[in-house]
Amino acid sequence: MADPFGFLKYPRKENPYRPVAERITDWQELQEPLPASERQEQAARCMNCGIPFCHTGSFYGGQQTVSGCPNDNLIPEWNDLVYQGRFQAAFERLAKTNPLPEMTGRVCPAPCEKGCTEALNGSGVTIHDNERFIIDTAFENDWVRASGEPQAATGFKIAIIGSGPAGLSAAWRLNQLGHQVTVYERSDRCGGLLMYGIPNMKLDKTVVQRRIDLMAELGVTFLTNVEVGRDISAEELEAAYDRVIISTGASVPRDLKIPGRSLTGIQFAVDYLTAATKEVLNHGKAANESLAGKHVVVIGGGDTGNDCLGTAMRQGAASVRQLEITPQLPPQRLAENPWPEYPMTAKIGYGQEEVAAVLQEHTYHSISTTAFVGAERGQVIGIETVKADENFQPISGTEQVMKADLVLLAMGFLGPETHLLDTFNVREIYDDYTTNNERVLVAGDAKRGPSLVIWAIREGRLAAEKVDQSLRALIYQQI
Repeated sequence: MADPFGFLKYPRKENPYRPVAERITDWQELQEPLPASERQEQAARCMNCGIPFCHTGSFYGGQQTVSGCPNDNLIPEWNDLVYQGRFQAAFERLAKTNPLPEMTGRVCPAPCEKGCTEALNGSGVTIHDNERFIIDTAFENDWVRASGEPQAATGFKIAIIGSGPAGLSAAWRLNQLGHQVTVYERSDRCGGLLMYGIPNMKLDKTVVQRRIDLMAELGVTFLTNVEVGRDISAEELEAAYDRVIISTGASVPRDLKIPGRSLTGIQFAVDYLTAATKEVLNHGKAANESLAGKHVVVIGGGDTGNDCLGTAMRQGAASVRQLEITPQLPPQRLAENPWPEYPMTAKIGYGQEEVAAVLQEHTYHSISTTAFVGAERGQVIGIETVKADENFQPISGTEQVMKADLVLLAMGFLGPETHLLDTFNVREIYDDYTTNNERVLVAGDAKRGPSLVIWAIREGRLAAEKVDQSLRALIYQQI
């Protein structure tokens, strides 16, 4: 274990964020990692708690929120190894369960920290930042390649449709196990949500590409600009591969079908963020003025909405407002939301902090958008809103019109595109990732609906191991 008195000696210290005035001028990563010596002190805060709630994910609040790590990461063990300075051993322990820790170490909301025993009366261990330190150190020292070297080739071929976190996790694990893996991606770059759904300042795309490049060097084949069902048929895949894993995510966004929806200037958040990331990849990491003089309204108060705020700030928007229909959460836990449940408390995201500091705007809660207002040529110029009560019903007399040149719909996702499942005649998806089609499995958000990156990573890994188990069983049957 780490220092038994570490949590008393060392105050919690997260990787600091760069100053707002500096970071909004570019698309570089938001945080600056602590040096190794300070990271060891943070790892020393991991106490000998006896029952580490951090590394087993449990659902609370009507099964809506998870506390603890859904991926069963061996957190106290690798914290102890970091404290001891045994960084390679810490990486090897981390890599046993998480194939993509450089992603979760940057974008995960860290339910592990909320379930940390030290968070009962303190602020929890900086598990999220410790994880990032481990994997970044591993890449710097070229330890990651050895962890992904394939076992003896099995001769089995697996196709993976979709290269987001679930697809990459499955591909990494299957390749480790000696199978021949081909990943099909309909976009121009691999990475899915990791590449195009999360802005560069939150997850630098060189980090994503580094993992993809390493996987390709280790034997995984990536095919981009290939859409299954259009460029290659389901029948062709099933004939060419022993198994197919569908990991296309939950890509159908929630729409807002109110008067004026057909006006130009109203976009889904994911389309907007994708275009912004492509601009960064094509033209560099300096901020631009593509929204100079424009008034932006973001509808939706979650992480995606927050990413839209930060992106619009870097594009020079004149104003940025965020609207959320739900009431603002309390600043502290309520009695009915005790530890180790995930704390349902108000949080300020990086984008919200930037908008508040520079534009003196904030997130407006309990606001319902009732109509989009357009100009004669069909361009949105504003939105009509009304305050909503606790039942989301309009409060008479609170109507207001807000100026808007660009409206971004960031209200979450409904689920996967079903046409691909239909193409493979998938009607039932079982808990073990198998389906009624014995040659096809489904993992990640395509199976469970919109969720966290860590869930997708877990499901990709477990689906890969299910494939491996079923294929090796075929060998034993032939002996």
